[in-house]
Amino acid sequence: MQEYSRRSIRLKNYDYSQEGKYFITICCQDRTCLFGKIDKGEMILNEAGKMIESEWLALKSRFPNIVLDEFVVMPNHFHGILGIVDKNAVVPTNNNVETPLAGVQNNKTGKPDIGQPQGSAPTGITPTIKTNPTVGNIIGAFKSITSVEYIKGIETKNWNQFKKRLWQRNYWEHIIRNDGAFDRISEYIQNNPRKWNEDKLN
Repeated sequence: MQEYSRRSIRLKNYDYSQEGKYFITICCQDRTCLFGKIDKGEMILNEAGKMIESEWLALKSRFPNIVLDEFVVMPNHFHGILGIVDKNAVVPTNNNVETPLAGVQNNKTGKPDIGQPQGSAPTGITPTIKTNPTVGNIIGAFKSITSVEYIKGIETKNWNQFKKRLWQRNYWEHIIRNDGAFDRISEYIQNNPRKWNEDKLN
């Protein structure tokens, strides 16, 4: 499985609240390993990693018009496919809903990139959103909630401390255009633990 490049041109004037699927990558500050370890190609989550996983899944209750596809919590970063559907659509709890694919591919090979840096995600814990949120709104809420919960873990459960902040200020996203790209990115996420020693984020 190829290692995706994260270099691409950020799409200007793109509406990141519109329907579509987005490949998200978020890294810990300084790429510090805080969420567990890789053992024989398998990700073993510690308590902090389980919290990250739980809060990602909980986003569905805060943002009713999102769909969560393949994702993985890694020792020092997170990959996930986030789908946004029409705000008037009812999203089943089992996520069995078709999310339209959108966007463009960003390199000449036709292979999907990991994504482009998007700068700081909006901060603050966001309540359930009744209008279409942007990708930045969703990731900002996720980063804020997990940061608060991680700090609680440091104070009450002796979790490893981090420097200044839990997550890097920026995050990367890639707009998934077609089913082929979706399948390749899903496979990339699934294989991420087995490819840990080759991972540029390691």
